Amino acid sequence: MRLLKRLAAVGAIAFSTLCGAEPGITANTITLGMSAPFSGPNGAYGLDMRQTIEAYFRQINKEGGINGRRLELIALDDGYETERTVANTKTLIKDKNVFALLAYYGSSPTTEAMNTVFGPAQVPLVGTISGAASLREPISSNPNSRYMFNVRASYADETELIIDQMVSLGLKNIAVFYQNDGFGKSGLDGVTAALKKYKLAPVAVGTVERNSLDVAGAVQAIAKANPQAVVMVTLYKPTAAFVKAMKKADQNPMLMTLSPIGTGWLVNELGAESRGIGISQVVPYPWNNVVPVVRDYQKLAPKGAYTYYGQEAYLMARTMVEGLKRAGKDPSREKLVAALEGMNNIDLGGYRLNYDTNSRLGSRFVELTVIGAGGKVLK
Repeated sequence: MRLLKRLAAVGAIAFSTLCGAEPGITANTITLGMSAPFSGPNGAYGLDMRQTIEAYFRQINKEGGINGRRLELIALDDGYETERTVANTKTLIKDKNVFALLAYYGSSPTTEAMNTVFGPAQVPLVGTISGAASLREPISSNPNSRYMFNVRASYADETELIIDQMVSLGLKNIAVFYQNDGFGKSGLDGVTAALKKYKLAPVAVGTVERNSLDVAGAVQAIAKANPQAVVMVTLYKPTAAFVKAMKKADQNPMLMTLSPIGTGWLVNELGAESRGIGISQVVPYPWNNVVPVVRDYQKLAPKGAYTYYGQEAYLMARTMVEGLKRAGKDPSREKLVAALEGMNNIDLGGYRLNYDTNSRLGSRFVELTVIGAGGKVLK
């Protein structure tokens, strides 16, 4: 059996060579690559994303694949570390010979990979859990942006809506707790810019290192300012640590955080203490089966176990599949890029994307939610 499998693999490679197909394309398959955290403090995020994508690919393959080719996914664990993400990207492109990339995680890791690996190699990436400005530069400013197709809204979009809401409630003394990396700094910049519209500035800032729970310094700096509200640009574990420490310091400001938080995991980490925390979301409410794209996602997820991360991973995979279909029966990376950038104001079923030859913004969908009694997410 092993010999037969090896012969089949050799035959597929030979067919690709004879047909002049690009890496990752055989007569029967299209291989895509993914790098995300599957272990460590943020492993839950990547595992949820991978599970959804694999379920969707199984559905597509049962229906005949893309123009007769099955979709295959090679997913590598990066632990949410920039160096590992860059190394994984090199491995996926050079050693695994993937056709394209899908569903990365994080601002700094993806930005570094874009500018040093997949951008120069001209390999497209569809979707990353990041709203960083560094991944949304016009192609005229950064040629590597040509190969980065964002699906979600930016952190600037999220923070603007959060600050508009806070100011409308009469809050002016607003602090920022942020992660000391591209994600956190981009969120801090967004909050600062949004406050500037109202001639305001953060009354205090506190920071935490990536993959760290040491929030003592941040709590001390922010509690000293006695803010009315805090915008938290952090992931669920340091966010939970910060919320608990603030309560111990007898601080009870309005708390809001951004979409990468992972709502369900934050609730699990904080329990009843999560009630009242506001969260900006960049994909439709995953429990609302009125929206067609949500219904489609719910068919793939374990019954009732719906998440924002799963919904977003599904949208990334849907975008990739739509691009591959449009790239035709003889796909190339350039054809995929052209197909994706031709997707102007496309509706995936209640979620619109918009690309063009100079912009890869994708969607600007943002809405605010709050954690209610029993950890239920309320719109």
